[in-house]
Amino acid sequence: MATKAKQRNTYTCTECGGNTPRWQGQCPHCGQWNTIVETAPAVAATSPRRFAALAGASGGLRALADIAPAETPRIPTGIDEFDRVLGGGLVAGGVVLIGGDPGIGKSTLLLQALSVLAGRHAVVYVSGEESAEQVALRAQRLQLATDGLQLLPEIGLEAILDALGAARPQIAVIDSIQTLYSEAFNPAPGSVTQVRECAAQLTRFAKQSGTALILVGHVTKDGALAGPRVLEHMVDTVLYFEGDTHSSFRLIRAFKNRFGAVNELGVFAMTDRGLRPVSNPSAIFLQQHSQQVAGACVLVTQEGTRPLLVEVQALVDGSHAPSPRRLSVGLDPNRLAMLLAVAHRHAGIQCADQDVFVNAVGGVKISEPAADLAVLLAIVSSLKNRPLQRQLAVFGEVGLAGEIRPAPRGQERLREAAKLGFTHAIVPKANAPKGGVKGIEVIAVERVEAAIARVAALD
Repeated sequence: MATKAKQRNTYTCTECGGNTPRWQGQCPHCGQWNTIVETAPAVAATSPRRFAALAGASGGLRALADIAPAETPRIPTGIDEFDRVLGGGLVAGGVVLIGGDPGIGKSTLLLQALSVLAGRHAVVYVSGEESAEQVALRAQRLQLATDGLQLLPEIGLEAILDALGAARPQIAVIDSIQTLYSEAFNPAPGSVTQVRECAAQLTRFAKQSGTALILVGHVTKDGALAGPRVLEHMVDTVLYFEGDTHSSFRLIRAFKNRFGAVNELGVFAMTDRGLRPVSNPSAIFLQQHSQQVAGACVLVTQEGTRPLLVEVQALVDGSHAPSPRRLSVGLDPNRLAMLLAVAHRHAGIQCADQDVFVNAVGGVKISEPAADLAVLLAIVSSLKNRPLQRQLAVFGEVGLAGEIRPAPRGQERLREAAKLGFTHAIVPKANAPKGGVKGIEVIAVERVEAAIARVAALD
């Protein structure tokens, strides 16, 4: 009598989803380290006909030149900052993945958005982490209108698809994707296989039905979305919640958006009534000092389509250790080391025996190189204990040869600084406007040493 072979567990990479017969320190498919986890074999327990039906019929080959492009209509959520990050609103058939630390406000924001949308659209909130009573208690605490908002406390994928297929909502929220499981696969909820397959089937449903779908995703201790990396490739938009849970401000950043600009930023304030949009985010990133202080410089950065003014603070102090410390919060630490080397080589600024600490006020993370000049001037100001001019704004990239390189959208940055009352700006020469900007004096520089000299002349 033939016996059925025992099925062994497999080892899957959480980054790329590749399988290996045994555990390894490095994934042979994508090269990432310590990403291999043991998973149960993904054996189908039911017929795959449901999965095939969701895929729908193929559209066949078509010539791209014969396809007329159509503007995708938007569904505004009624929350301005959320719509900004989404690129104008939700898109029918679009899939949005939103991640963030526990307790940062993901469920609160989505419940607020659905409360507004329920008045004019059919919406469904699928809760896999909280009971119906817990969700109702949160809505009551936030004083939200819940008329027309349908709630489904369920973690079974098949039951969720049946309910969504019967209700045909225009917008649906799945909170969260890591809690779902499919009966067609053996692994437990949250495993690589379950997350990948549940997300794939929900995405197929959204594309076929035209439902705008929002998936809530857990994050790892490193801040990345939990589950296979392919999860981010499946969806149309990837949003991340940022900010310190001990602070009242929250930031939402778009890292991928097929229907809008990436690196767009939305700013919210957490209140007892939930998340409230911040109409003037530059105000929270500019520290108000009663008197001028050394080591502070205002940077005009660009987040997506929005210029923001952020105060960059530096502290340079004598080191008592053999190796001086270099610490950067909210800014690239590698660029900090490079800027110190450029300042020493081209401007004679000596920090080899000094501890250097740099911080971006407000918990914002700045990744663009246009922050280089502001960081450098803040360091010089702290080292010499000489405050910069109060109404001075700065931006520009610093090269290894000591040159100041231009930043994109320089005119918009200058207009934003002038609107907030800044009277002087040090910018790269290539960003200097020909006709000037009303209300602000633009100082164009080409070299690091020239920028430091012009700052000294403004005292």
